[in-house]
Amino acid sequence: MRPSHGPSYIVLFLLATSSCSASILEDACKTFSAARPDIGYGYCIEFFQANKDSTTADKRGLATIATNIARATAMNTRKLSAALRNMVKDQKTRECLGDCAVLYYGIVGRLDEAAKGITSGRSQGLQDAVWSLSAALNVPETCEEGFRKLGGKSTLAAADSEFSKEVSIALVLARTLSR
Repeated sequence: MRPSHGPSYIVLFLLATSSCSASILEDACKTFSAARPDIGYGYCIEFFQANKDSTTADKRGLATIATNIARATAMNTRKLSAALRNMVKDQKTRECLGDCAVLYYGIVGRLDEAAKGITSGRSQGLQDAVWSLSAALNVPETCEEGFRKLGGKSTLAAADSEFSKEVSIALVLARTLSR
């Protein structure tokens, strides 16, 4: 009776697949870090490690994953803004936090549309995704500008920074797909 070679072929296939997927992720993060060296390759890799699907995703999948992670962060930041608003006594700070909550709430739908556009693979869908992601970058900037005008320290600085980095990853990857 001849021994079966099936399992060894499966192992080789799985190794080749994971190496290929790792290479796609590494290439995507190299592309990102070239465009955004201020954020960097290491952050990009860590960012995607938070999502198990990123290990097997293609470039379109990675862009969609990044957009969906940014969407979740927008929702969390909106909730944080609203919660902080309820805790703050100063009326101007309350207004600023309320404005930030509205901005983050408003961008969630745009990020949903961006993810759909990326997933579609259609030229117009990708262009719309790039536009929506570009608009999303304005949210933390606008929020932080409100705190700067108050002359005080931003209570959302860390959340705004994180959202900005996440959207930056999604935007760079979406742009590479739309070329």
